[in-house]
Amino acid sequence: MSTITHDHDHPIPRGRPGFDILFPLRQWVDNLKVSDSRRDREANRKLAHFLCKFIPCCCPFERDVTLLGHTFHIPPLCKLNPLYYEFVSLRLRALCYLADDCGEDVSQYLC
Repeated sequence: MSTITHDHDHPIPRGRPGFDILFPLRQWVDNLKVSDSRRDREANRKLAHFLCKFIPCCCPFERDVTLLGHTFHIPPLCKLNPLYYEFVSLRLRALCYLADDCGEDVSQYLC
């Protein structure tokens, strides 16, 4: 193994820009806390319910369209949203808060 050398540079992967204009917004959404760290437990509970209702569990754009006897499938388009993963993560944190900390049944928010 001592004879193997690594003397070349790896190319930067395509699709990853050097400057992410949405980085501050991504960071803000990632740092949103849905927990009892704040004083008002009821406000946190209402916020968690709002987030679970506001952020859908599955893509609302995915559907089958029948036109002239032919069925066309429209794939989920939510992943085109540049903040998709941050919002899904925020919804999961809200669901976990309601289930674990508040002891509520979250089955109404599951697909």
